[in-house]
Amino acid sequence: MRPGDTAPWLTTAPASAHRFDLERTAHRLAERGPGRMLGEPNAQTRQSAVLVPLYEHDDDVFVILTRRPLHMRSHAGEVSFPGGGVEPGDPDLWATAVREACEEIGLDPARPEPLGELDRLFTRGSQSLVAPQVAHIGGRPAQLVPQQSEVDAILHVPISELLAPDVFREEVWSWEGRGQFPMNFFELVGDTVWGATAAMLRQLLSIGLGLDDDFARRLP
Repeated sequence: MRPGDTAPWLTTAPASAHRFDLERTAHRLAERGPGRMLGEPNAQTRQSAVLVPLYEHDDDVFVILTRRPLHMRSHAGEVSFPGGGVEPGDPDLWATAVREACEEIGLDPARPEPLGELDRLFTRGSQSLVAPQVAHIGGRPAQLVPQQSEVDAILHVPISELLAPDVFREEVWSWEGRGQFPMNFFELVGDTVWGATAAMLRQLLSIGLGLDDDFARRLP
């Protein structure tokens, strides 16, 4: 393992020149269309979707994340977006993401408005192809209730915190003889976001800031 590149929002221009913009995010996601499929899924791959909920509050944009309980058999204690596997009754990936957010954090299913889709990531640990569905949910939700079996805490993270110096870092890892690849991390107060969720956050921030960032290069 060795240090990787600096965050693109800290190298392309002064941080003060960047402002995450929801309208620009929606416009650029619409221009991109459906997310690219990144990774190498196989016959055993599970189709999954996560909701990336965004809202405006106190002159900032917030994203909602969840922390998984320590008793979970997989990804225990990790920070992720609400989401899960596609079920037979789901008409599409958007419906999967909204249903899972309703179940996991008690989000009113009438609140999310689709903005677009980030690139779909194949996660080796869970053998899932994850489709991140970006949503605007209006203002700060009055009350969210974590599903105790799957969610230990609901995190309301301001985008300004994600963009602050020393929060993001990149490390270069080796992966099972497949060479080296960058791994992303966001160091929040009390939590570390890493892996697929951090990769999704990095792409979201780059899109919302109007930056060009070669996302595909950052995958094994």
